[in-house]
Amino acid sequence: MALDTTHIEYFKQLLGEENAKIDSLHKLAYSYDATRESREPDMVLFPRDEKDISDILKYCNTHLIPIVPRGAGSGFTGGSIAADGGIVLALEKHMNKILELDTKNLIVRVQPGVINKDLQNFVESHGLFYPPDPASENQSTIGGNVSENAGGMRAAKYGITKDYVMAIRAVLPNGNIIRAGKKTIKDVAGYNVAGILIASEGTLAVISEITLKLIAKPKITRSAMGIFDTIENAMNAVYKTMASGVTPVAMEFLDNLTIRAVESKFNKGLPIEAGAILITEVDGNLEEEIQYQLKLIESRFKENGCVEFKVAKDSKEGQDLWFARKNASQSISIYGKKKLNEDITVPRAKLPELLEKIGEVSKRYGFKIPCFGHTGDGNVHTNVMVEDLKDLDKGHEAITEIFKIAVMLEGTLSGEHGIGLAKAPFMNLAFNEDEMNLFRSIKSAFDPNNILNPNKMGL
Repeated sequence: MALDTTHIEYFKQLLGEENAKIDSLHKLAYSYDATRESREPDMVLFPRDEKDISDILKYCNTHLIPIVPRGAGSGFTGGSIAADGGIVLALEKHMNKILELDTKNLIVRVQPGVINKDLQNFVESHGLFYPPDPASENQSTIGGNVSENAGGMRAAKYGITKDYVMAIRAVLPNGNIIRAGKKTIKDVAGYNVAGILIASEGTLAVISEITLKLIAKPKITRSAMGIFDTIENAMNAVYKTMASGVTPVAMEFLDNLTIRAVESKFNKGLPIEAGAILITEVDGNLEEEIQYQLKLIESRFKENGCVEFKVAKDSKEGQDLWFARKNASQSISIYGKKKLNEDITVPRAKLPELLEKIGEVSKRYGFKIPCFGHTGDGNVHTNVMVEDLKDLDKGHEAITEIFKIAVMLEGTLSGEHGIGLAKAPFMNLAFNEDEMNLFRSIKSAFDPNNILNPNKMGL
């Protein structure tokens, strides 16, 4: 729908012309996310505070104008794309402040537009630690992280965003402002509304403030790498290590295709004949604790086919070990013009079977499918590489097969990327009709006029 001049003038009067944009450059800049799909909104608004959000939503609800909350636009599923036109509500320009650091109770209160890495750096300067570290940490906002329930490499030990959200302030579609959760660790009064808003992808309310739990920063971190002859051995090593009494901060893997791609692009001396690489990190406060963890990991790795185990002597060597993993995504572009990237998650013990079945899909459809990811929490990034765009439909068929495999193995469609537009067609694979109707009922209770991020998540 196109906005008529009455609506446009209202928003300009409310926010000032500098915060209410209808020019083509702004509409283009806010038309896409990391999926590279593009849908232009009719207008881009930059609220200055919570009251602005309330006034905007109240007006949009009255006039049935679709509105899409947006952080940095770094998502991989089209969650912040204005699929039905309307308004993009951009929160990163003004609502990007750290409001309070409570070092006594180990909590921090922030606005949704705060960049994840900026928050990490801020609390670490006070000896504290905010663990969730999505790959987009240098760009993604805390509001976006909460809306997508983002994870990262440290999830194996420290969990994901939901584990750190204590309270949320949010604006409902009718403009009313609610508080969900408390600053207390224990709170069993009423429904867990904060939990419902986490991972809701902006479909229920617009988050205006977030209170997060912090922990003390560990004094020592150390990285190591194991080289395996087969992917099966590496996957067995993952869950057997995690079950042995040590919980690494991260346990990341690259398969052979990914190793070859990184080496082709960067010439880092990687073992291109290896079936897989596992890169791990441990932390603690005592050197003895670190050494105990590393020795136990090395033992479990070697019991499961590890042919070489390297421990980084210092942070520089640690960065070198992590280089391959952090540059995996961009490197695999050598295998095709189009990358169909999905982040399925299964229970750790199902990883060997998952990778075996993905290999079967690769052979059956004739696509290279390099895999890498966060195996410490069972999260695998699968990448169906389409060389010829005329085979794109076949590529989507392969992805559908992989989703079915993940669900069959008691896993999920999305470990950290959300659902958005891209995965909406596959929701019926993971949820039955009664479950989907429950989701629709929740959506209707919050947003009866369906103005907030409509048609996302299969709703």
